[in-house]
Amino acid sequence: MKNWEAALEARSGAADHRLDEPVRLSLSMVASLQRPLPFHLTEYYNFAPTSSLPVTRWYVSFFKEDAMNRFRLLFVAGITLSFSISFAVAAAFRATVPSASRVGTLTSAAPMLEPRSGQTATLLPDGKVLIAGGMRRNQDFYKSAEIYDPATGKFQSTGEMAERRVGQIAVLLRSGKVLVAGGWVGRGTTDSAELYDPVTGKFTAIAKLTARRGDPRATMLANGDVLITGGDDHDGPSGHLSSAEVFHAASLSFQAIGAMHHARVAHTATLLNDGKVLIAGGKGETLTPSAELYDPKTGTFSETGSLVTARYKHTAGLLPDGRVLIAGGSDERDWNGNLKSAEVYDPGTGKFAPTSPMNDSRFKLPEEAVQLQAGRLLVAGGSREAEIFDPASGKFLVVSGQMIDKWHYMTETKLRDGSVLLAGGYANNDQGTAQTWIYRP
Repeated sequence: MKNWEAALEARSGAADHRLDEPVRLSLSMVASLQRPLPFHLTEYYNFAPTSSLPVTRWYVSFFKEDAMNRFRLLFVAGITLSFSISFAVAAAFRATVPSASRVGTLTSAAPMLEPRSGQTATLLPDGKVLIAGGMRRNQDFYKSAEIYDPATGKFQSTGEMAERRVGQIAVLLRSGKVLVAGGWVGRGTTDSAELYDPVTGKFTAIAKLTARRGDPRATMLANGDVLITGGDDHDGPSGHLSSAEVFHAASLSFQAIGAMHHARVAHTATLLNDGKVLIAGGKGETLTPSAELYDPKTGTFSETGSLVTARYKHTAGLLPDGRVLIAGGSDERDWNGNLKSAEVYDPGTGKFAPTSPMNDSRFKLPEEAVQLQAGRLLVAGGSREAEIFDPASGKFLVVSGQMIDKWHYMTETKLRDGSVLLAGGYANNDQGTAQTWIYRP
């Protein structure tokens, strides 16, 4: 009999049936039990202390049998089972989550000047980040913009847009200027567009979109033009658009092109290695699992394989081998239908296949997952935790550190040093936050 077993048995037979001090058991002790002991262990409370080492409290029920009357004496005492184990052993309890230290950390950073959700965040040529528009709360939209400077870790104001907008597009052009277009303006949508010039810090109005679009998707093409797809003309199912257009950077003009096969809002649009664009999921009259490819050579869309799971408000990211990860989002139940499932599109076969799920369900995500070193993808928003998809293992890894709430419609922007700025969003109401975080690999 091991010393700690004997100690427990001795205490179980004590006259006053009390533990004078807690008994500390290691994981190896529990695993080494080779015979019945006069006590039962029952887990009753889990919590995550700031030390990050898991601590589990247990009830220990001791009993003693008498040969004459077979009576049982039961009492309960609380002891603490402290696991001071290596990350490799910890992985056995959370098989899908290897060491958090291997996938970076998430820490809070300086707040924005204004609380925002649904804003855009664009990396500028000088390494700073343009934050534009968004909303403080429903129907309280911004025309203001601000600049994040990684050198100081602070935000400062810059010029204002011509219109208050949320759910717009923002794309860095090869000229170094930023195209901002569409979005919601009050209870309607807009076709207005403007350019931000980092040199002057001002926005300038340019030609209008060919259609009003709230929450469309924009993809920079290989030639420097921008594909703009879907979105909403107005609120409600009948307002979802199948139309698309191309912004010509040389002439600063928009041109309508052939429509998609399905109306879509809150879909994803990912540039593939061959120059085509994968359009996946979204919502038209109903939630759709359909996907299609835009070919810039022909200016047309063609259907490809369907998603394993119909979803919208999800994220997508290009993997090193040319495949595309699709993760999270929600089904038609929206807030009550958050998804943790993920799948991968293979351009070679034109099909989607399921992959390991995320560790937490989440929706209202940044439309593009940030690509990190070694082709890993960062997925943030819709959860307190951020996760990394590792293409080598096909699994999601949880990042060390948490946000204080589940922020929806936040932005994520990869900085020059490889870190990622996460900004804004709203939790379970429509109130935006000014909080930001930095992910460091």
